[in-house]
Amino acid sequence: MGLPVKGESPSKRAPSVARASLIAAAGTAIIVLSIGAAVLPALGDVSATVVLGLLLGAAGLLEVFAGKLRHETRKLAMLAGFATIFTGALLILNRDNGLLPNGTVVVAWLLVRAVVLLLTSRRAHGSVRKFLAVSAATDFILGAGLLTGLSITTLVVTVFGPSPQLLASYGWVLALSFIATGIMLLEVASCERNAARELRTSPA
Repeated sequence: MGLPVKGESPSKRAPSVARASLIAAAGTAIIVLSIGAAVLPALGDVSATVVLGLLLGAAGLLEVFAGKLRHETRKLAMLAGFATIFTGALLILNRDNGLLPNGTVVVAWLLVRAVVLLLTSRRAHGSVRKFLAVSAATDFILGAGLLTGLSITTLVVTVFGPSPQLLASYGWVLALSFIATGIMLLEVASCERNAARELRTSPA
């Protein structure tokens, strides 16, 4: 499960089924949040921006919580969550700017997360490393795709105003990123649980 964390007792460093359950719960909750992100097109312009920010804030808090429970790459895992919280706060504070300008914030968030998750994957081990790499790739592809879409959408929004399709693109981008993150945390929980069981059954 990685190197011991300085200042922790051996019992706290040991793999734990309870810790795995909490990480799994956080991952499941983030996947549930993806449902909320997918229904964004049903909301108005400003309302959708606020909900977008709230969803990001909630997902970020869950990711920070799960990251704090991890042994490997704890600080980097929490950094990804803090980046999500910060982005959510920015969207809420700048909700009157409209969807298109705030889209740049979402793109930046996705690209920053991709870098953080890639760095995290290089310090992780086993299947978790692969899932982190997949999550990083997902965020990078979503960010790059949204960035390309924004350049095309600018003219359309200028002429016709925000469309349900624009709201849908933000909603699905968040939903896919949340799903990738949630699945990654479920894999972290599975590895933690398996390690705890092996420790319990191994001879003293």
